[in-house]
Amino acid sequence: MPEIFRIESIGPEAEGSALVRRTLVRVDSVETAKKRALKVFERARQPQGRSLGVETVRLVNGAGYEVFSVSIRD
Repeated sequence: MPEIFRIESIGPEAEGSALVRRTLVRVDSVETAKKRALKVFERARQPQGRSLGVETVRLVNGAGYEVFSVSIRD
């Protein structure tokens, strides 16, 4: 049964760690959602995507708990 997750792109800590973009995904497993979050992070780190200023991407489940995150510091 599909679950809904939020993929949140977070800006730099120096600028207040503001939410840049939130994407809702409906997938069959947490692993699939993690793969989607990693793709979002990779796209945000490409030269043409750096203007968004994304430093962290996190994956939040339907209950509001963070289940995965990736940062430029990782």
